[in-house]
Amino acid sequence: MATLRVCSLLTSHIFALLLSPLLFAGLSDGAQQCIYSRQQAGVCLSENREPALYTQDFGDCQGDSLIKVTQFNGAYYQDNMTVTWNLQGETSLKNDSVMLYISVYAYGRNRIGLTVDPCFANINSLCPLNASVPTEASGIIQVSPMDVADIPSIATSIPDFEGQAILRIFSNSTQSQIACYSAVLTNGASFSHPAAVSSILGVFTFIALCASLAVALYGSDISSIRNHYAHSLSVLVVFSVYHHIYFTGALSMNWSSALVAFWANYAWSAGMIYSESMQRSINHLLGDNKGNISTVGSAALGTSYHLLGGGFNISQLYRRDGLYLEGNTTLALSNMEGSARLLARGANANESNYSSWYGSAVIPGLPLPGNYSSFAGTLAQARIPASNAFMTGFLWFLILLAVVALAILALKLLVEVLDRFKLLTTDRFLVFRTHWLRYISFAVLRVFFAALYMVTFLALFQFTVGGSAGMMAIAGVVLSIFLTGTSGAVTYALYDRLKVGNFSIRKEKLLLKREKVLFGLPWFKIQRESKLDPVGKATEFGNWISLWWIQYVESTKRPSVHEDEDYLCKFGWLFARFRRTRWFFFAIWSLYEFVRACFFGAAAGHPLIQVFGILAVESVAFVAIVWMRPFEAARLNTLMVYLLGFSKVSTVALSAAFDPRFNLDRVTTTIIGIVIICIQGILTILLLISISIGAITSFMSLTRYQKEDTSRLPSWQRMRSKYLVHVEEAATDLPPPVPIPEGPKEPSFYVHSVQRLPKIEDEDENTLTPLVNLDISEESSQNGEQTAASCPHRRSLSSSSLPFGARPSRAIWSSRDFELWHEENKYNNNLLRAGSPRLSRLPPNLMRDDAASLRKLAIIQRAKSRSAIPRHESPVTTALTRNNPAFSASRLDGDDLEDVREE
Repeated sequence: MATLRVCSLLTSHIFALLLSPLLFAGLSDGAQQCIYSRQQAGVCLSENREPALYTQDFGDCQGDSLIKVTQFNGAYYQDNMTVTWNLQGETSLKNDSVMLYISVYAYGRNRIGLTVDPCFANINSLCPLNASVPTEASGIIQVSPMDVADIPSIATSIPDFEGQAILRIFSNSTQSQIACYSAVLTNGASFSHPAAVSSILGVFTFIALCASLAVALYGSDISSIRNHYAHSLSVLVVFSVYHHIYFTGALSMNWSSALVAFWANYAWSAGMIYSESMQRSINHLLGDNKGNISTVGSAALGTSYHLLGGGFNISQLYRRDGLYLEGNTTLALSNMEGSARLLARGANANESNYSSWYGSAVIPGLPLPGNYSSFAGTLAQARIPASNAFMTGFLWFLILLAVVALAILALKLLVEVLDRFKLLTTDRFLVFRTHWLRYISFAVLRVFFAALYMVTFLALFQFTVGGSAGMMAIAGVVLSIFLTGTSGAVTYALYDRLKVGNFSIRKEKLLLKREKVLFGLPWFKIQRESKLDPVGKATEFGNWISLWWIQYVESTKRPSVHEDEDYLCKFGWLFARFRRTRWFFFAIWSLYEFVRACFFGAAAGHPLIQVFGILAVESVAFVAIVWMRPFEAARLNTLMVYLLGFSKVSTVALSAAFDPRFNLDRVTTTIIGIVIICIQGILTILLLISISIGAITSFMSLTRYQKEDTSRLPSWQRMRSKYLVHVEEAATDLPPPVPIPEGPKEPSFYVHSVQRLPKIEDEDENTLTPLVNLDISEESSQNGEQTAASCPHRRSLSSSSLPFGARPSRAIWSSRDFELWHEENKYNNNLLRAGSPRLSRLPPNLMRDDAASLRKLAIIQRAKSRSAIPRHESPVTTALTRNNPAFSASRLDGDDLEDVREE
């Protein structure tokens, strides 16, 4: 703010230096000489270098001017402290003396008013004014450092310097104004860079379009395609952001130069692209009826404005001294005569070639240079008259439709060619190849849906501005087609889905609860009674409101809206990106866009009705859309609902400060304009980030049929898997599971670890029986025999099956092993009573081992045989019979000793 104030207070001195050459019109022979810099001795400067301050486009501010000015240029060069000027024109007057009045209007204030007598200032072509003599004057004036000592260097670098230089010519014979011309002043710094910024925005928009189209074409079934298409970045959202930024300038406000320069970077998204041939054709259609931009609050070219640039006082123009100064300027004629050292060269204006930095006369239909009011001032940055806006946007819209249709047709041909030459190795494009005509129609309808607001606004704006009968008829037909087509498609889509289910009307309570938000701001929390549990109804909410609630109950015979392929094939272009429970949001969005277009277009010229009506609409829409959160993708909800909604509300609220009736200082409004630029600039940056993220997630969607390879980029694979799972979960549109509340904790304990203490038997090595490796398949393969299929139930007792750290335990006898041992002891005791020596019925090698040895021999023997071992051939029976002939195998008959087997 301080910088702008300093510049606004000191601009009068700059403009006095800028326009002072009109007091001293020196003529020269037109010889070309080198211009030297005063800061760097011996450095030759180019005449085509950019000045520190200079005039650009100029226009007629009277309409019936008797002097036609064809060139009105002036510049201040800070490098060599010179001021150059050039004036060219022609007149039909004969032998009439004139008086010049020059005023400088900067940041809403008249900084300097200068009255000049051409005869006194040695301007021969204007003294007297004669039709036979061309009006030509030019020169270069040297100024001293003291003249610019109080000018800060930042004054020549502020973006979009806001100022006008106004030239009024009066006839001395009638003492009335006979000519008026206004030129805009600038320092070259600007927020407007359409060539660079528009190209960047166009590239990102193309990336979003390609990513969205690729996801829509790739897939094996329609439901899966819809799931992933809903999470790609919507081109509708992209253009909604662009249109919001650019069409803010459609409000009938007196905008600052910085704002309209910034909005010029988004003109292409609204179809405001200048083409000389297109504008010539539109002008031919319009004829002489260009409409009236004064009805929308703009200063029309060729219209008389007595208060332009602070106005003038005719009684003060013809004082004896011939010089009238106002404001804080202390410039005097004697001082200028003493300080200005005439270095005038190139007096012949036809031979002097001033740099391309200078402007030219604006074309008819544009507002006065330096006036940025209403949508006409915004359009002037693209050199498009307000009367041509509708037809320009509509023609580019038709071109876009043709390009989109041809692009999809080209993709169809490309896929077929790749498949013909066996270069297409997947059948994931089968849906697209089958329904390619439907894809083309859906793309065209999607473009219609995205352009609803733009075309509606431009048609209504055309009605407000006016024009030829042919132009008004075209606007009416186009508006009718859009409104009829959109309303018909929306109504049919709703009917086709709702005709199967049932509607029910019931009475329900809206519960209200007082709470505080934003550090103590009173607020009410609203909740439906049916959504709360009984405890919440009784304890949290105190007040309530009874309402009749209309509820739609879907038929159980019809699948979900996202699973109904027939409905997707018909109306997927309308609702595919919305949540399952918010599929109807396209109807609400269409109504919202139409209401906005009516306020912007039909209410043009009524700034307060526009700004406060739109503010009310945007506020209600912002609350409603935040509550609904219609998009299935969280990224689209963040961008479209929160960021775009906040930008719309804040921008419209701040725009009210630009109403001329509030009479705010232009420096203050310029600062407010910078705030709006910051809000919309941040929104644009976040949009570009979302497009980049959307391109990455779309690539993940295209790889959803590939197998996960964790060996390559594990972090990428984890992210991809998480995203694909999120897509499938979001398609259900179910609330997250409610955590079960934990009851009161009872006394309990946790076992963190178990430690085995040593036992006495651990010290006895003989008590530990080593486990036997009973891997039958391995032993059989070593002997070249096939494993017996009759024992599939046998378990391996290999120590490798033990868990880590486990110790092998002692083998445990079974009941049958114990019976065998008891039978042996009983037999030996009987021999001892009879006086016979104790004889063991077991062989010595078996007596040294426990029962596990017997079991081992039996299992091994049975594994090596192809059939079951008979009882009398078992190793135990054979050993007992061989050592004790008195022992009969018949004693083992029955169930006393079964064949040893594993369970």
